[in-house]
Amino acid sequence: MPSAVFTTGGKQYYVSEGDTVSIERLPAAEGQVVSFTDVLLTADDQTCAVGTPLLKGVVVEAKIVKHGLMPKLFGVKMKAKKRYRRLFGHRQPYTTISVEKIKTS
Repeated sequence: MPSAVFTTGGKQYYVSEGDTVSIERLPAAEGQVVSFTDVLLTADDQTCAVGTPLLKGVVVEAKIVKHGLMPKLFGVKMKAKKRYRRLFGHRQPYTTISVEKIKTS
């Protein structure tokens, strides 16, 4: 089964056809098909191609399954001996995609 390593949102993801992956939020609607052209590596049972740094003509096509927010993380700011304390939360937005096809030329 073909697999690939592609990059989006400053991170790299190793996927095969049919995989479901959560990535950084994409500005596209649910159900839309997106293409990732920044592919670093492709491999199947017989061959492996590594880019320097990217492969030309290779595209990973995926369908957007859903958008969401990660669980809340809390941070604290404090200054000693000054009675200053602040608690803040952050929820990182993400997009779940399903890899439809890995096209090689």
